[in-house]
Amino acid sequence: MPAKNGSAGGTRLVIVESPAKAKTIAGYLAGRGYIVESSIGHIRDLPEKADDIPEKYKGAPWARLGVNVEHDFEPLYVINPDKRAQVNKLRQLLKDADELYLATDEDREGEAIAWHLREVLKPKVPVHRMVFHEITPQAIQDAVANPRDLNLRLVDAQETRRILDRLYGYEVSPVLWKKVKPRLSAGRVQSVATRLVVERERERMAFTAAHYWDLQALFDTGKTKERPRDFTATLTVVDGKRVAQGRDFASTGRLKSADVLHLSEAAAGELAGRLRGSSFAVKSVERKPYTRKPYAPFRTTTLQQEASRKLGFSAKYTMQVAQRLYENGYITYMRTDSITLSATAVAAARSQAIKLYGAQYVPDKPRVYTSKVKSAQEAHEAIRPSGEEFRTPGETGLSGDMFRLYELIWQRTVSSQMKDAVGESITVKVAGRSSSGEDVEFSASGRTITFYGFLKAYVEGADDPSSDRDDSEKRLPTLAEGDALTATRLDVAGHSTKPPARYTEASLVKELEDREIGRPSTYASIIGTILDRGYVFKKGTALVPSFLAFAVVNLLEQHFGNLVDYDFTAEMEKVLDDIANDRAERVPELHRFYYGSDGDEGLKEMVTDLGDIDAKEISSFPIRGTDIVLRVGRYGPYLDREGARVNVPEDMTPDELTAEKAEELFSRPTGDRELGRDPVTGHMIVAKDGRYGPYVTEILPEPAAEEETPKRRTKKADAPKPRTSSLFKTMSLDTITLEDALKLLTIPRAVGELEGEEVVAYNGKFGPYLKKGTDSRSLATEEDLLTVTIDQAKELFAQPKQRGRRAAAAAPLRELGNDPNSKKPVVVKEGRFGPYVTDGETNASLRKGDTVEDITIERAAELLAERRERAPAPKKTTTTRKAPAKKPAAKKPAAKS
Repeated sequence: MPAKNGSAGGTRLVIVESPAKAKTIAGYLAGRGYIVESSIGHIRDLPEKADDIPEKYKGAPWARLGVNVEHDFEPLYVINPDKRAQVNKLRQLLKDADELYLATDEDREGEAIAWHLREVLKPKVPVHRMVFHEITPQAIQDAVANPRDLNLRLVDAQETRRILDRLYGYEVSPVLWKKVKPRLSAGRVQSVATRLVVERERERMAFTAAHYWDLQALFDTGKTKERPRDFTATLTVVDGKRVAQGRDFASTGRLKSADVLHLSEAAAGELAGRLRGSSFAVKSVERKPYTRKPYAPFRTTTLQQEASRKLGFSAKYTMQVAQRLYENGYITYMRTDSITLSATAVAAARSQAIKLYGAQYVPDKPRVYTSKVKSAQEAHEAIRPSGEEFRTPGETGLSGDMFRLYELIWQRTVSSQMKDAVGESITVKVAGRSSSGEDVEFSASGRTITFYGFLKAYVEGADDPSSDRDDSEKRLPTLAEGDALTATRLDVAGHSTKPPARYTEASLVKELEDREIGRPSTYASIIGTILDRGYVFKKGTALVPSFLAFAVVNLLEQHFGNLVDYDFTAEMEKVLDDIANDRAERVPELHRFYYGSDGDEGLKEMVTDLGDIDAKEISSFPIRGTDIVLRVGRYGPYLDREGARVNVPEDMTPDELTAEKAEELFSRPTGDRELGRDPVTGHMIVAKDGRYGPYVTEILPEPAAEEETPKRRTKKADAPKPRTSSLFKTMSLDTITLEDALKLLTIPRAVGELEGEEVVAYNGKFGPYLKKGTDSRSLATEEDLLTVTIDQAKELFAQPKQRGRRAAAAAPLRELGNDPNSKKPVVVKEGRFGPYVTDGETNASLRKGDTVEDITIERAAELLAERRERAPAPKKTTTTRKAPAKKPAAKKPAAKS
């Protein structure tokens, strides 16, 4: 039901995107006569499948694209089949309305939804564009009182983006189907994001670790009344030459310069021996003021990054929770690249900071933030608590993940208007001389915070968990130049350089934004897509590219280099900004992209001639230092050595596939092992390692030549099929015998007859069981399949059928701690579909890259949160009211429909 607020006077129809938003707005509208209804997202789009294309266009050569590339790139819009009922409902409501208010989000996508609504509903009453940045009573009243016209430049920019993405996806994806694997997808930003993750993995694969050593000394000041009286320092200089640290080594493991001293373990140990008993003194003490300014309020990307670091949320889940907070009136609009706060918000943040922390924590003048992102659109505010006065998290009545994300936003906003944190940083250098006359220098640094300022309210997380937080302190003793010191310990410390860290969702979002690739509002869906498509999987919080991603990126780089070029993709975003700001036109830019210009190849030409793309070469990757080649096949990755093949374990990461690991995989039993001949049939019985695990099968003789008629060859179902059976979990490929195999090949096994029906033992997807007609009973073990008798079967079928769990719950594999959302203990259990995490209410399967041994409570909480989000939501109803008429909006030429 639409949300209502009476019917006196004229009726004003307000259309928003979601039922939750409709309900909240309807409750805020004052007066009578408003009806608030939801479009439930987009009501029309380009056709997704052939059946969606109207009959009159089906014969057109461009119809499969949904864009008339022969006539000014006119889009072919169709009403989404699942939205037809809602569109009819909106049409009926509009018949009784005197005015139409389009109150979709104030961004390009929201503007496009509003335009589509106007084009489809064809209103004969005044149309107003109603915009607001937060859903509060005052904001809604102001929006009703101050509507504007549709911004057709924003509509053009969004339509151009949609057409670009359609042309890219529908022209390039079929190339992947033909040359790599069916049902793959390419995307203008998706493919570039995948390339970033693949390139990082390539860097890790090419990386060679360097090993280096130094000395760690514990120096005692001798000041018994002082705390601390000792401190740790690191050897930095020997005879005027700086000791090599990690930054001095290239990714090849070699030193970048010969001007540093590379200590081996033996050399470091010998030096330590020569320094024992030596005298040491403070060479210098350098003190500098320390200042840390507050972090800017959240924009979309920084919210996603911080929610990932602190709450363990994926970018997609962060936006889902933020959407609910916005629609229910708790925060301002969450898709923004602005870090600006309105004067009202600044006043609210300062007032709350004074109330909670005291006036001494708030500066005399408000802080003003401006974006450093070149493409930032400052139309919206930063993400902040809504209203003229902020509610503390405890005052909201929120719970679970909505509470946690609101608290994060509230803390960040309030702290942004507080004073700097100040203190002092200290660097101490200690000099000494070894027994053989070597002059050495040790160094130590410390930091003290004398006034915490904004750090009282909020401390930002870090992508590197080993890095120091902004509020961390390291105190050193009071030291002065010339002070004598005693080395109570001298330890040799070994170090190794590390490969570049894999991207996490947070760091990938930052990288995309830094390179100005895509729009911040799309990053969550982009990351979700590359995870769902199998191009990337998670190992902990790290994003790991699959071997399939390597093949796809390899093809795109070699044959569509421009399309996955970082600068080219960023430039396309600037073009869209220019269209939105009336500095460029849609059709010329689309023509340049699709057909090319000034000698530059366009998309159409790129996908026309595919003859020079060698599918095998694209998906082949030689293993350095071997004659082994990794190949990406239709059924997964495998290793190939002169025709001999071995499957690559599904959970193996690309950088783990070294020459040694490849040789190890080949040295394992391949599974293609002859066990002997069946004494009854004479067929050879072999054990194999297949896609779904190890199994045994028989090799059937080739059919006689006279039987191979063309007709017979077309009927594969008529050809004899070899008996096949999976190995029991207690069996292994290298120990299975012919006798074992012959027993396995009797499954499914006829056990006997009960009540006129045959009883058969099967090994099914969910374990071993007996079947009698349509009735079934589970068996305790796989071995029972070979031994169960008809009398035992009779006893089983005489018992009531067990539903759900067949036995007492097994002990958990691991206990992880309490879920931050439900506050209940989370454990890892073994299920029918593999290991899963549960808090007793919600279950979530472990994903590719997750292991029982390594999964953390943060990762488990993320999986559980995503599973809860996918659960069906109860339908919500809405209520209504009314407002004064305004002039109709300007019109954009209609597209085909």
